[in-house]
Amino acid sequence: MLMFGGRLGDLLGRRRVLLLGTGLFGAASLLAGLTPTFALLVVARLLQGVGEAIALPAAMATIVLMFPEGPRRSQALSVWAAVASCGLVLGFVLSGIITAHMGWRWIFLVSVPFVLVVLLAAVFLVEGDRPVAKDAPLLDLPGALLLTACPLLFTFGVVEAGEPGTPAWVVPGALAGAVAAGAGFVRVEARSRNPLLPLRFFANRTRVAANLATTLLSGALSTSFLLFTFYLQERLGIGPLGAGLTMLPLAVSLIVFSMLVPRLLGRWGARACVLVGIGFTAAAMATIALVSALQAGGVAMIPAMLLVAAGMGFGIVGLQYAAVSGVTEGDAGIASGVQRAADQLGGATGVAVCIGTGFAPALHPLDPFLVATLLAAIGLVTGVVVAWRMPAPAPAADMQKQTG
Repeated sequence: MLMFGGRLGDLLGRRRVLLLGTGLFGAASLLAGLTPTFALLVVARLLQGVGEAIALPAAMATIVLMFPEGPRRSQALSVWAAVASCGLVLGFVLSGIITAHMGWRWIFLVSVPFVLVVLLAAVFLVEGDRPVAKDAPLLDLPGALLLTACPLLFTFGVVEAGEPGTPAWVVPGALAGAVAAGAGFVRVEARSRNPLLPLRFFANRTRVAANLATTLLSGALSTSFLLFTFYLQERLGIGPLGAGLTMLPLAVSLIVFSMLVPRLLGRWGARACVLVGIGFTAAAMATIALVSALQAGGVAMIPAMLLVAAGMGFGIVGLQYAAVSGVTEGDAGIASGVQRAADQLGGATGVAVCIGTGFAPALHPLDPFLVATLLAAIGLVTGVVVAWRMPAPAPAADMQKQTG
């Protein structure tokens, strides 16, 4: 839905779409906190994801277009990355505190006041949109459905592969369905008058490499978050509150690194920052495996958390800058949607592959932390190759010539 949300913003206006997605997320959060049944909770979570997918690309595109390419944009994207990353990490921290003292429902209800603040800020601070043209092209719904089905079927197939008792046909069937949905998406986009993701987007090597590297790096980073939680709570038996407090250094250091990167991005370039970020993340994976092998205490995980924070600060900011370089009013939304989708899909796929395989019952004799970190390291090595070959971001005028 992220690329669908990005395209929606390009066609209907970014503030309208930001308000729509944020409002939907708030309503779904309220529903999740008050739901009387598990089935309705699942529906509310689905609606939260839809609202987020609609709002995020519009928010990022608004930021990108507010600041000219160069130091000001890199600084703005660093602030964006710091806020988004800290939201992710603080979610781990605060969820433990909220669960321990207020109950799980407040994990969702606490979002509602913040949603109201965002809605008011968007109304008064974000520039209004142009009127929607009467002849505005229709949205590419078949493309959106196929693009949603592809990663969903792939993730389902990988997760079910590690479950005992899964029928033999389920995994190959799901993976074959994922391949078919991906091929169908390409076919639909090639023929659509108003494609969700114009195939000319892939003519820009910088953006393609940046998004591919984002997928690989995000897979490792998301895996590390779950490994921290599993080690602290499952292996060491630390409660939600203690685990949350142990992860505070990750949140604090992430802010520091995200604010430091803009000063280095202009000197080093996006590619160097990305390679440094991948290197820090690889070192974090090695540290996680070592701590697990030594059966060390929770404090021993803090160096790995600091390395993850450095990996996110350098890698994600550099990749975001490269992924939206040269965007215009006509494609800022879809470029932001692709970047956010690469981040989210990379995280989901990385968790499915690394955690799903590492903790699969079939591999029970092996240390699951070692297996998961090795798989993440393979992805990071691939990310180094992709980032090394990534061309330097071109000026906006050159980008327009490349993408038409």
